Amino acid sequence: MATTTPTPSTPSTSTTPSTSAPSATATPGATPTITKLSAGQKKVVVDPITRIEGHLRITCVVENGKIVDAWNTATMFRGFEIFMKNRDPRDLWQFAQRICGVCPTPHAHTSVLATEHALGIKTVPDNARIIRNMMEATHMGYDHTLWFYVLNAFDYVNVPNALNAKPTTQALKDLQATLKTFVASGQLGPFAKMWWDNPGYKLPAELDLELTAHYLAAIENQQVANDAQAYMGGKFPMVMNYTPGGMQGLPSIEEIQYYIGQMSVVKSFIDGVMIPDLLAIAPFYIDLAKVGQGVGNYLAWGLFDDKTQDPYNRVLPRGAIVGRDLSSVEKVDPDEVRMYTKNSYYGDGVGAGKHPLDAGQEPIDFTAYPDMSPTGPLPSGKYDWTQSARYGKNALPMEVGPLANILVAYAAGKPYVKTLVDQVLTAVGAPGNPSVLMSDLGRIAARVIEAKVNVDFAQQWADELLANIKGGNTEVYTPVSIPSSGEGSGGWNAPRGALAHYVRIENGKTSAYAAVPPSNWNLSPRDDNGVRGPVEQALIGTPIANVSQPLEILRVVHTFDP
Repeated sequence: MATTTPTPSTPSTSTTPSTSAPSATATPGATPTITKLSAGQKKVVVDPITRIEGHLRITCVVENGKIVDAWNTATMFRGFEIFMKNRDPRDLWQFAQRICGVCPTPHAHTSVLATEHALGIKTVPDNARIIRNMMEATHMGYDHTLWFYVLNAFDYVNVPNALNAKPTTQALKDLQATLKTFVASGQLGPFAKMWWDNPGYKLPAELDLELTAHYLAAIENQQVANDAQAYMGGKFPMVMNYTPGGMQGLPSIEEIQYYIGQMSVVKSFIDGVMIPDLLAIAPFYIDLAKVGQGVGNYLAWGLFDDKTQDPYNRVLPRGAIVGRDLSSVEKVDPDEVRMYTKNSYYGDGVGAGKHPLDAGQEPIDFTAYPDMSPTGPLPSGKYDWTQSARYGKNALPMEVGPLANILVAYAAGKPYVKTLVDQVLTAVGAPGNPSVLMSDLGRIAARVIEAKVNVDFAQQWADELLANIKGGNTEVYTPVSIPSSGEGSGGWNAPRGALAHYVRIENGKTSAYAAVPPSNWNLSPRDDNGVRGPVEQALIGTPIANVSQPLEILRVVHTFDP
């Protein structure tokens, strides 16, 4: 409710990250917060934000047709850290993956990385490295397709307008006839209660019809990737084949061939449907390049290991962009993450700049959710279940997600990624200007680019695994032992962005556990210094044509895949 097909160059794994620490100049500083509406200002609340992975409310103040202040409120408590204590560290990944039913595989993987770090394991057998990449490839193929079409597309694709199209193929004529029956019934299901009459929808009817057809095809295609994930992982959601020290088994030749077949279908869809759809839609919404700039700092833990298993050599490498400066990539460490809770539903001392393992999720300090009425008070004090993650001694707010991943890879000089980015920039009329990606348009484009990177490497990993098996290498696991004490962290890029897990071992058991998923970055409330999180900051300055139909708010928020 609202109140009021590129051809890439040869992949490279070289990176040249800067060793300098992120500078304090990238910190935006405390921003003035509006505490009371003044004349000419309107309070706009969207709750719930639909087509997302969680539970979210957005509150904005609109003045002269633009957002001048914003607050995001996650409305659900997580609490996994509490019941992870006293468990065998080897079992943690099984529980950790249940943090998210949409992206359990990256949580399982990152939890294993943290445990391996605590156990002193620096690398796993090469086959385990490859299988993990293959598992992540299936997951990325499913998740990015899901986001582009199911969660995000209808902010731009007007389904009822498709009825005005003049289709030229029988398939589109049949789809239009089905839509007419559907609309005439008055039972619109997932298409109900949307702001279809909002003038912000700009696509011609024919393109609306074609994109609606692709939405339906995407539902099938994302399942193709998921089937491969379930086949290799034992089931999905909640896979069964990870373990600290490697993987629990070597896929059979039949399983590898099934993976190859499924991912080839996904690749055909990404290359032949998703990329052309992005390029077809972008010209109608080119103004999205002017909004949603956010905090200007970008963090990536890295995605897809090469043989070195060095996070800076990953296909999409580890690193950070600070202050929108694409001339260098900063080195980053998950253990430099700090938590803040002054504006979260926890005691102020839970965060206070502590390491995630020292922060935890107790004690809770919840009173009430912010007022939703259009004339009621604005959020103040504690207003969000999300804790604020910040980086380093300068407490930098960092945007995470495909945009961060692609910008880091681009700035690190990855030829393969640079080729794809430059082709997209040329297609949208901004050749040689990667800074245009630091926007709502950039987040959408970056996710499609990442989807392309993913499917282009999917076959390579299968080939590597088959070559190892042919050469007699079938090792997937190194036996591990649990030390009396230890501490570890793991960082990986989930589909929504940088994900880190942390574990502390005492007397052979888990004494503390922490997870810092993308929401702690992108959907963080103001930190102890009064600095907005990335989504809150990205909303500032966004034009709102109609406060009773704030479609623009949905567009900004959905680009972060909350």
